[in-house]
Amino acid sequence: MGFKCGIVGLPNVGKSTLFNALTQTAAAQAANYPFCTIEPNVGDVAVPDPRLDTLAEIAGSGAIIPTRLTFVDIAGLVRGASKGEGLGNQFLANIRECDAIAHVVRCFEDGDVTHVEGKIAPVNDIETIETELMLADLESLEKRLTALEKKAKGGTDKEAKETLDLVMRALVLLREGKPARLAEVKPEERKLFNQLGLLSAKPVLYVCNVEEGSAKEGNALSAEVFKRAAEEGAKAVVVSAKIESEIAVLPPDEQKEYLEAIDLDEPGLNRVIRAGYELLQLLTYFTVGPKEARAWTITAGTKAPAAAGVIHTDFEKGFIRAETVAFDDYVKFKGEAGAREGGRFRLEGKDYVVADGDVLHFRFAN
Repeated sequence: MGFKCGIVGLPNVGKSTLFNALTQTAAAQAANYPFCTIEPNVGDVAVPDPRLDTLAEIAGSGAIIPTRLTFVDIAGLVRGASKGEGLGNQFLANIRECDAIAHVVRCFEDGDVTHVEGKIAPVNDIETIETELMLADLESLEKRLTALEKKAKGGTDKEAKETLDLVMRALVLLREGKPARLAEVKPEERKLFNQLGLLSAKPVLYVCNVEEGSAKEGNALSAEVFKRAAEEGAKAVVVSAKIESEIAVLPPDEQKEYLEAIDLDEPGLNRVIRAGYELLQLLTYFTVGPKEARAWTITAGTKAPAAAGVIHTDFEKGFIRAETVAFDDYVKFKGEAGAREGGRFRLEGKDYVVADGDVLHFRFAN
């Protein structure tokens, strides 16, 4: 399942530096993990998950294959992008193809790096980009409105009526200068709402790019961003793109020494990757054996047959049951055999909703 997080930001906020660190990290991972492909503007990175190493050690797995998240570098947006300024239409189209937005915000002072707006004001920067996304959505929906209203008035097209209702909910917000993601959408309406392709409806992760000395706790500027994120139900993380670019080119053992020297527990990119994973409401299940221990990505609420389909469509079509052990039980009883003896091995059917950390083995009919 290809989950994409588009990295956006105004020019000179450190977006490219952060993305380059991501791609360098991905390149370094290629030696250890299969299926790590990189395109010029795409970084496909492993989601850090120590549980996978634990499972592999217990099972004596020959290979470890983590789950992945794709970051897409989207060139710097500028004021007026919704009207085509700065190749805006192309950039907005790139955002539309992503599942979520990682918005890099400048939270550092540096006289040598000019700011496109002339001052360091992260909340203003957020509003500049948010405004462009909302204007693009407003124009898109208003263009579709007349035709949709005619279709809905016919009385026979139920989907047109439902779509019109969702469009009107989004338009009320957009006309008030609020993003479409604040619209109240029921779970059963989510799929149709997502089909509207609204840029301001995408979940947002604010990445506060701070100076090196603030990489652990953040600073006053990043605090403003965290406050904004809390108010709108978004997520925020602190990272120093400069530190990340230096870490990314070091061998693993030297990375650890470097982090210890600057009093950091882990690279900031790990926080960005995990936060992106959480933002998209994803979870991980595992398949474990002597050949490999592997993590698989699914959305929260996925039932067992669909989870099996992530491995292969035949697994979903012919699904019989899922042999299931919770992660904690797998560790406690030192593997599947021990879990069986301890009564913690379960057989789950088609209605089972997979839980984060489940160790699964699927049975299916050919």
